[in-house]
Amino acid sequence: MNSEPKKVCYPIVAALLTLRLGSFAAAEPTPMIVDQSLAPLVSNDLELLKEEETVSIASRYEQPISQAPSNVYVITDEDIRQSGAIDLPTVLRRVPGLEVMQMTGADFNVSARGGNQPFANKMLVMVDGRSIYLDVQGNVFWKAIPVTLPEIKRIEVLKGPASAMYGFNAFDGVINIITKSPEEMKGTTLQFGGGELGTISSAAIHAGTVGKFGYRLSVGRDQTQQWRDRDALGFRSHKVNVQTEYALSSMSKLQVSGGVVDTNRYDGQVGEVTSNSTRPSFAYANVLYEQGAFLVRAWWSGYTDDATINPSPQLVNLLRITDLNGSSANPFSGNTYNVDVQHAADLWATNRLLYGVNYRHNSLSSSAIDQFSREDRLGLFIQDEWRATSALRIVAGLRYDLHSQINGTWSPRVALLYQPVEGHTFHLSGSVAYRPPTLFESHQDQRVTTSIPTGLPLPFPSVVSSTVPISGSTRLAPEQIISYEAGYQGWYWKHRLRFRADLFFNHISDLIGSRITSTGTSEFVNDQGSADIYGGEAGVEILATKWLSGFANYAYEEIGQNFVGTVRRGAPRSKVNWGLRAEWDSGLSGEIGYYYVGATTYPIAQTFATLAGIPTTGVISPSDRIDSYNLLNLRIGYRFWQQKAAAGYMREAEVALSIFNALNDKHREHPLGDQIASRSMGWVTVRF
Repeated sequence: MNSEPKKVCYPIVAALLTLRLGSFAAAEPTPMIVDQSLAPLVSNDLELLKEEETVSIASRYEQPISQAPSNVYVITDEDIRQSGAIDLPTVLRRVPGLEVMQMTGADFNVSARGGNQPFANKMLVMVDGRSIYLDVQGNVFWKAIPVTLPEIKRIEVLKGPASAMYGFNAFDGVINIITKSPEEMKGTTLQFGGGELGTISSAAIHAGTVGKFGYRLSVGRDQTQQWRDRDALGFRSHKVNVQTEYALSSMSKLQVSGGVVDTNRYDGQVGEVTSNSTRPSFAYANVLYEQGAFLVRAWWSGYTDDATINPSPQLVNLLRITDLNGSSANPFSGNTYNVDVQHAADLWATNRLLYGVNYRHNSLSSSAIDQFSREDRLGLFIQDEWRATSALRIVAGLRYDLHSQINGTWSPRVALLYQPVEGHTFHLSGSVAYRPPTLFESHQDQRVTTSIPTGLPLPFPSVVSSTVPISGSTRLAPEQIISYEAGYQGWYWKHRLRFRADLFFNHISDLIGSRITSTGTSEFVNDQGSADIYGGEAGVEILATKWLSGFANYAYEEIGQNFVGTVRRGAPRSKVNWGLRAEWDSGLSGEIGYYYVGATTYPIAQTFATLAGIPTTGVISPSDRIDSYNLLNLRIGYRFWQQKAAAGYMREAEVALSIFNALNDKHREHPLGDQIASRSMGWVTVRF
């Protein structure tokens, strides 16, 4: 889209120059002098064009964001750097309609449009197209992303169901973290950030190319203390990542990558009645072959965790959660093997056809489940993009997924994109997606022992105890979402301002939750209720001057539901985000980001109310209400060295100061979460 203003600008300038030259030629005695003042005007106009992003998340191939058949938002590497964030959920707060919930110093939950909850399990997250969503348990460890922050080129966020392209788990959205190529990261980059709460965010990356061969090697170390206890370690991890690629020809390449993330402390995850202490570790190996529009990818990921299942602090003296052998220490080990094949072809002059197949095998071993468990998945998908007229595109996709534990599912998506004039696009879409039960939800086998003080003197018992089995179920159906969306995006002010607005309606059913059954056991079941979630988002992004840019957006949603228990949906009705960024030629830069999140309620497990009703327990049931809060994040940086290397990239060095929650608006983002306060950080980044 940014090419159009150039096409308009150059002919105008050429015409002006032609007229001026003609006038000089008519008066021969006068020497011909070209007005050089026009050159800076052209240069300034080109500098003040806000570029439209190219994305691949919506259709699995590159396309302008205005032509994507889904709602897509892009976060750039500059957005990440200028935010001063130590984790990706903090950066993702700027996306309208995305919901970020921090529970502890390590535990985050991210979902879209009313889908957030503890142990959030409805957002598919990928790194370079490889899923890091943990199929066997249905969650994402956001603090254990397998790449360092400086390696990230951009983050593409798709809001809305996307099972038609990605199959299971692309329920209320998809996030794809795209890393920089060896060519883009050429050289050595060192980054160190340190600050309050014992926080460290560090990375060392070296990348380069030798002929047709490229490589990128990175190591990172991150840590922070707990919010609730500033002297106690909340999170620490070490990571190593290697990526290599070889250009087989001008149209094909082979890429091999792998990495390990080891955490020796992970404060969380926080569940309905638990506050676990975990030590998850992850490893992966990935092979990608790409030739033009043909792609084959095979990858493996492994997961281990030495988890201690602890009750919530209020319940620590009343509940004990164990495996069948009476141990609260429950090791987990999971593996995923995946193969993707896809091909895109242009048919005639008006159709682009995409088709592919996906196979995945998952396995889980743990003392917290009834047996070593495994599952197989096979997906077939096809999508056609038809340019019906110069202004109208129709995109239709369909995917069929087979699963060894449930019946097959059909996931359709249809989108209409209408562009009446260049730079203005309207879209209308409908889609269906599913989340299948995880291996843990199907095979959980634990025990919860409740010990109630009687308050009675001897010889009466001082404590009365009872034990209830907690079981999975192989009879679960997949969760389902049916979604409709209408939206608009357009460019204004000579392509320096973009306005976007969207309306959505989601119908959600068959959510999976744990309930006490008629047999006296606690078992995972499909809730027979449903929820209708509707709302909208609107926002602007602006390049005000060569040195000043900004964004602002607003999100609103309503929830109507008859779910019961902890599967009930909860979300703030209103959210406001805005930010300003300044970058001067002197090397000085600064950013301010403001996030307002409205008050809301989240469901609380019945266990709290039941125990609070017994005077001898001393339990006070937490309020289900979360007050509104204001989050102000600041960063100021100074690039004090910049020099072009012989290899073509820029050597540079920068120091920065960032403040998270600068207003120190102490708040909780869930009734069972920690109170979030402020944190200051200092940064040094060097590339040479």
